[in-house]
Amino acid sequence: MTMIDPKAVLKKITPTPYKKNELSSEEKKKKIASLFTEIMDTLGLDLDDDSLRETPMRVAKMYVDEVFYGLDAVNFPKITLVENKFDYDHAVMEVNIVTNSHCEHHFVPIIGKTHIAYIPGKKVLGLSKLNRIVDYFAKRPQIQERLTLQIHQALVNILETENVAVVTDAMHACVKTRGIKDVTSMTRTSKLSGVFINESTHRHEFMNAIPKVHEVVY
Repeated sequence: MTMIDPKAVLKKITPTPYKKNELSSEEKKKKIASLFTEIMDTLGLDLDDDSLRETPMRVAKMYVDEVFYGLDAVNFPKITLVENKFDYDHAVMEVNIVTNSHCEHHFVPIIGKTHIAYIPGKKVLGLSKLNRIVDYFAKRPQIQERLTLQIHQALVNILETENVAVVTDAMHACVKTRGIKDVTSMTRTSKLSGVFINESTHRHEFMNAIPKVHEVVY
């Protein structure tokens, strides 16, 4: 078994626009709660109301511990690779991986699914680790294109193979609930490399195995 060094992986990933500060998680929560109190007060909301009183801290905890936990490298999932003793040389696919993120332009939800395939070399990866890698990069303010690239780059580096394919399907609340208010559209982004881009057989096998755009269930 081989343990993966998160720092080594993250150095090779397309970066999220981020400036590290020295605030602890608790300090971040206190500051966010204070600032969100100002926002609510500016909107004219009554913070003495028992339904709203705890909202600033609820939002702070949600941002730091839940929806943006992927900003902290400490939270990168523990990844263990296992030797491919059985010489498995066909595609390993996992489809419909829940992919919930937030748009970095408006801080509203991106609700999606990610589909992954890779052909093992000397190592194989536990299936749940695919889900954890997706979730880690999704839990940042994101744009879907970057999210897809980050997942792909992480897998290429962890698995030490270019034979990786990633497709992300998502609905964007910033499109559906504001601006154009298009409630029917969805977005598909993809990054394929190795045999998945160079050989039509592997590419078609993967693309035929994942849901069609109109079949994706969120």
